[in-house]
Amino acid sequence: MVGRRRLGRQFGWLWASYAVSAYGSGLGFGALPLIAVLALHAAPAEVSALSAVGPAVGALIAVPLAPWMEFRRKRPVMIMMDLTRFAAMATIPVAYALGWLGFVQLLVVSAVVAAAKIAFNAASGAYLKALVRPDDLLVANARFESTNWSSIAVGPPLGGAAIGLFGPVTTVVADALSYLLSALGITAIRGQEEASRTTGSSPLRAGALLDGWRHLLGHPGLRALYLNNMLVGGLIMATEPLLAVLLLRQLGFPPWQYGLAFAAPCVGGLIGSRLARRVVTRYGRDAVFRTVGTLRAIWLIGLAFVRPGVVGLVTVMAVELAIIINMSLYSPVLATYRLEHTPRHLVARTLSAWSIGQQASIAILTALAGLLADVTSPRTALTAAGLLILTTPLLLPRPDRTAQHEPEPATSR
Repeated sequence: MVGRRRLGRQFGWLWASYAVSAYGSGLGFGALPLIAVLALHAAPAEVSALSAVGPAVGALIAVPLAPWMEFRRKRPVMIMMDLTRFAAMATIPVAYALGWLGFVQLLVVSAVVAAAKIAFNAASGAYLKALVRPDDLLVANARFESTNWSSIAVGPPLGGAAIGLFGPVTTVVADALSYLLSALGITAIRGQEEASRTTGSSPLRAGALLDGWRHLLGHPGLRALYLNNMLVGGLIMATEPLLAVLLLRQLGFPPWQYGLAFAAPCVGGLIGSRLARRVVTRYGRDAVFRTVGTLRAIWLIGLAFVRPGVVGLVTVMAVELAIIINMSLYSPVLATYRLEHTPRHLVARTLSAWSIGQQASIAILTALAGLLADVTSPRTALTAAGLLILTTPLLLPRPDRTAQHEPEPATSR
C-alpha cells in the first residue's frame, strides 16, 4: 500500500516540507481576493484582475527562470523560492499594520508568488527524480497528491474561521510562515546533490527558453497528455467563479454551505491518490490514462443542473467528489510518466513549460467563460464548459503513443 512503503529519511523531509507549505496555502486559500474585498473594498473587476492577471504575469516571469535553474542544484533553488514567497507574503501584514496596503501591492505579491511556485514545483520535480528510485516515483507522487487534497479539505474552512476571529490578514501570516518552515525542512535534507550536466550548448541561449515545450510537443505521449490536461484543467477551474455567482447570488446558498460544497469532496483526493499504485499494478498505466482520464471529464456537466436547497448542495458535492476521486488517481500517474519520459537535463524546463501552459489555459478559459456568462448567464456558461470538456477524451493518447518513447535508463544514485 502507498502509505506503508518507506522511501527514506531524505524523502521524509521533502514530504514534510511540502505538507507544511500545502497546509499553509490551504489556510490562505483565496486570501488575497478576500483582503481586496474586506480591507481595500475593491470593485469586482479589480478582484477578477487579481485572480487572473497576477498569476498570468507570474507565469511570464517564470519563463526565463526555467533554463536558469536547470543546471543548478535544485535544493538551493527550492529554498530560495520558499524564502521569496515568505518575503513577498510577509509584506502584506506589515503594510496592513502600517496602513500602507494597496491594490498594486496585492497584484505584485500575487505575481511573485505565482512565479516562485512554478519555479519551486519544477525544481522539486527534478529533485524528486534524483532522490527516489524510479520504481518509487508513483508512490512519492501519490503521497504529494494525497497531502494536497487533504490540505484543501481542511485549510479553507479553518482559514475562513480564522479570518472571522482575527482579521483579514491572519491566514496570510500563516501562509508566509509555512514557506519559511518549508525552507527550513528542505535545509535539513542531507546528501550531496549533483547539478544536471549540459548537453554541449549553453543553457542560457535564447532557444533554451523553449526547450521544455519542444520536448513536450515532440514526444507523442506527452504532447497528447499536455494538451488534454490544459483543456481539462482550464475548463474545471473556469467553472469556479461561475459556480460562486450561481450558488451565492442566484440560488441563495449561505457562504458556509458554499465552502462545505467544495471542502467536503476533497476527501475523495485521499481515496484516489491511495488507489493509484494499486490500480496501475492491476490494470496498467494506459488503462488509467484512457479510462480514468475520461471519467474525470464526464461529470462537470452536472453542475449546470444545480437547483436551490439541499438537493442542489448534494448535487454539487457529488459532482465535485466524482471529479476529485478521478483527478487524484490520474494526476500521480501522469506526474510519474512525465518524469520517466523526460531526460534529467530537461526536467526543470519541461515542468516549467507544463505549469506555464496550464496557468495560461486557466486564465484564458476563465476569461472566456466569464464573458459568456455576462452575455448569457452563469448556468449557460457552465453548460458550455460541461459540453466542451466531454470532447477532451479525444485528446488522450493511444497506448502505442505512450509506449513509443521509452523512458531514459535509470542511473546509479
